[in-house]
Amino acid sequence: MTLIDLPAATSATSDDAVLTNDASGEGALLRTAATLTRDLNTHDARIYWADFGVSAALGYAATALAIATPPGWLFTAAITVAILALYRAGSFIHELTHMKPSAVPGFHTGWNLVLGVPLLVPSFMYEGVHSLHHARTRYGTAEDPEYLPLALMPPATLALFVVVAVLAPVALLLRYGVLAPLSLAIPPLRRALDERYSALSINPSFRRRPPEGDFKRYWRRWEIAASLWAMMVLAGVATGIIPWRAFAIVIGIAAGSTLINQVRTLVAHLWANDGDVLTVTGQYLDSVNVPPPALLPALWAPVGLRYHALHHLLPGVPYHALGEAHRRLTAAFPTGSAYHAASYRGLPPLVARLVTGSRAAHR
Repeated sequence: MTLIDLPAATSATSDDAVLTNDASGEGALLRTAATLTRDLNTHDARIYWADFGVSAALGYAATALAIATPPGWLFTAAITVAILALYRAGSFIHELTHMKPSAVPGFHTGWNLVLGVPLLVPSFMYEGVHSLHHARTRYGTAEDPEYLPLALMPPATLALFVVVAVLAPVALLLRYGVLAPLSLAIPPLRRALDERYSALSINPSFRRRPPEGDFKRYWRRWEIAASLWAMMVLAGVATGIIPWRAFAIVIGIAAGSTLINQVRTLVAHLWANDGDVLTVTGQYLDSVNVPPPALLPALWAPVGLRYHALHHLLPGVPYHALGEAHRRLTAAFPTGSAYHAASYRGLPPLVARLVTGSRAAHR
């Protein structure tokens, strides 16, 4: 299907489609985006399973090669491939939060078994959390678990924001392997784990509500699996069954993946909102697309994350269709429209913009 076949293709470039921050401009943005992409909302199970399966298999194979290889160029190459492949496989957790289990049958379970539990990031830590980031009245406010006004914070905060990600694998190992078992006998610790240490969030003031109903059973099932796995890993290291070198390599690979994800998060938004409730257009303009011809975003912003602004506009479009959605909307909207304003060239200019803004805010 091409744009010329779509009913709104001719009107999409009219004056009423030029995006502004007023109600009519926002209506044009949503109406045109929905019309031009209505055929792109189907999740292709073959793509999901193939992409995730190859990424996970490559990541684990490269990890095994790194463990079996002495320091040298092959070791370095294996570590690099393992980090990037497992990072890509892990990024599918974002897709899980936006699709019903029936969209790709078995994928939620498969992802948790293959990657969520082994890397101690079961999907319940993101499901029910990420949706709050997309809530119309929560985005960019103190109630958004995934937002901090980083552009308005001191530059040292940006460095701390990135560096702390390296500690995540060890923190998760302690959370599941030590604190979770202890919480069975210490109710206050159980409440603290549920509220403060069961969400992949960046807002330190965010407190998660206790799970209820079916989701509570889902949560506990995967938490138990992750805890058992973490305890076995800790026991294996303590008894020497798992060599320290192998353990350190796996922790290092996991830390590398979380570090890349944190850098990506650093440039996913402009982080310039100071708690105000934004319109959909405002949320879009505070978010970032890094479309082709840039090539490196395919590595540091995989599984559709390079179209983060577009994802905020069309959260129901699966990752494998975002490229086509962007091409259609790019052709539909005039060059000077707000749609184009959310596209950036790459990582370095975005980091420089954020640092510059942070310094300017604290001169």
